[in-house]
Amino acid sequence: MAELNNPEGAEGALSPVEQAAIVLLSIGEEGAAAVLRCLERDELLELTQVMSRMSGIKVDTVKTAVQNFFDDYRQQSGLHGASRSYLKRSLDLALGNDIANSVLNTIYGDAIRPMMARLQYASPKWLAEFISHEHVQMQAVFLAFLPPAMASQILEALPLDGRELVLLNMARLDEIDRDVLHELEELVNRCLAALDTQSASVEGVRQVAEILNRLQDNRAGMVELLRAHDPDVVSQIEMSMYDFFILSRQTEQVITRLLDEVPLEQWAVALKGAEPALRDAVLSAMPKRQAQSFEDLMRRSGPVPMSRIEQTRREIMATVKGLADAGEIDIQLFAEATAE
Repeated sequence: MAELNNPEGAEGALSPVEQAAIVLLSIGEEGAAAVLRCLERDELLELTQVMSRMSGIKVDTVKTAVQNFFDDYRQQSGLHGASRSYLKRSLDLALGNDIANSVLNTIYGDAIRPMMARLQYASPKWLAEFISHEHVQMQAVFLAFLPPAMASQILEALPLDGRELVLLNMARLDEIDRDVLHELEELVNRCLAALDTQSASVEGVRQVAEILNRLQDNRAGMVELLRAHDPDVVSQIEMSMYDFFILSRQTEQVITRLLDEVPLEQWAVALKGAEPALRDAVLSAMPKRQAQSFEDLMRRSGPVPMSRIEQTRREIMATVKGLADAGEIDIQLFAEATAE
């Protein structure tokens, strides 16, 4: 049994009898006794002799033997298989929490997350098209293993009819059967293989805007240096830096100053379809009576074309940028972490 004491020993060095011996040693005296009672005399002698010679068995060797046991069990048994919670309780009793978690992570697919992390550079629209022909349950499992921000982009790119079923199936997920995880792994592998033929999608303008927003020193100077090279792209960057939604994170003093500069009629157009956080930020900066009048004005104005809304927002943000450049207001360009 020299292989069991060798930290470099390969999985293939363990015979089936040696692996069986490790499993029996792992499950304790009562469980082992129940198994040994079912063996023929020759099998019993061979197995107990191997068990008696074992010592210094490495943790990785135990994990390999136990995992192989469950793999063989699933292939040869007609049963659907134990749930993760059942195996967790059983393995905790037999092997202890650390080894049990390591075995379960391998059995139940936690290792698939690094594979899916490679999909983060794929276009959400392309991924949505790729999984659109999958069963709704598989779409739900696929999205469940992705970061929420990326999953939401993929969901928005899926056909509108049926999105709620994807979310419903995702909400019902708890323990995912290993067979489903194997199907997910096959789907991810197909995605990765197809991704090799695709170009990566990167929002360069948005990324540069986010970087500039976080610069502490000479942000304006860097923008002007960029403008000297390409004025058109800098215009796009500035539009992204001064996105209308950033008003939702400004102080009440800043919003009050903007309310003095921008007519209410413009706000009534710009806030059409805006996020609740942004509308609340503007309304909370108004006196109560003015806020009530403003809400009445918005209702009376009725539907407004998106082109007019976007143009009005750009005009407001041009005012914001002018005031910020003049030092009259202090604009927070990104959601900075805070502490009490």
